[in-house]
Amino acid sequence: MRAKAADFLVYDEAAGVYRENPEQAVRDDVEKHNWRHIGQTILKDWRLYLMLVPMLLVFLLWRYLPMYELLGCFKVPDEVKPVADQLFSGFSYFKRLLVGGAGDSMSTEFWRALRNTFLLSFYGLCFGFPMPILLALFFNEIRSNIVRSTCQVLTYLPKFMSTVVMTSLVTMLVKQGSLTSSMGIISQALASLGLISEEVANAGLLNNPAFFRAIYQISGIWEGAGYDSIVYFAAIIAISPTSYEAAQIDGAGKMAQMRYVVLPSILSTIVIMLITRIGSLLNVGYEKVLLLYNVNTYMTADVVSTFAQRYGLEGAQKGLAAAAEMMNNVIGMLLVISANTIARKASDTSLY
Repeated sequence: MRAKAADFLVYDEAAGVYRENPEQAVRDDVEKHNWRHIGQTILKDWRLYLMLVPMLLVFLLWRYLPMYELLGCFKVPDEVKPVADQLFSGFSYFKRLLVGGAGDSMSTEFWRALRNTFLLSFYGLCFGFPMPILLALFFNEIRSNIVRSTCQVLTYLPKFMSTVVMTSLVTMLVKQGSLTSSMGIISQALASLGLISEEVANAGLLNNPAFFRAIYQISGIWEGAGYDSIVYFAAIIAISPTSYEAAQIDGAGKMAQMRYVVLPSILSTIVIMLITRIGSLLNVGYEKVLLLYNVNTYMTADVVSTFAQRYGLEGAQKGLAAAAEMMNNVIGMLLVISANTIARKASDTSLY
């Protein structure tokens, strides 16, 4: 687009000459002293910017510097040469993960880990994502502040336990019992109800691959549903009381108010949280899996992160582990972009 003289000059009819446009002069002054204004703003609010330093250091040390190690996905391992001088080997690690080689079971294990990662996350999305919304709706219907606060604190507490403590509790509930019994309380209850056999209960549910995913999902809901409901409860209490009054005048009961008032009002929050959840669909908390799984449950419990940990740290194949994690993250990025695009076209609500 070509600039015109009228964009920068105005004609003074009294003097018969062109003079500088006052608005353009202001824009030129702002652009000329832009960095000075930025510096003055930083000096004025230096305390706020100082609080950003720890966050920037965390992102620099744990998010950006580790990206250099991604070069290991494409380099030939050579202990003699430094990492910077190693030659690129193309996609040999990716080829080994995807199609394997003669007598190599690496591809089979990777596809199994990728499938388990997707299934664990997908089940968590189907069963774990609605639970915080239901809890928030439940909290909103409790009229006593004391009872509501008590219920909220009880549901928040598991989130503040460390992963080690939480997995230890899960192990005791389903595997270890008293000194005279090898079954936990849940195992004994399921066995007494006839839902599982005595042999399965005595062997331990965590040693049975058929029960690992159910244990992982139920413990995940117990751990995080209450804490995740904070966002939805905050969105619910921000709804104007006049909306409830209008619904009551129209004869809407509690269920109708939830359907036609509460849920539409928090729909944008639900969509945003759903997009972020889909973005982390393949990022399973490997610490929890690592503490719960064993050799007997690799079939359903081994995920990409534990696969990378096993071969990268224990097997000293860092390039292979980096390639596996990189593929996992690339797929997650594509899922975020796809979910955001669908949400933007379907509901005009998106992350960007």
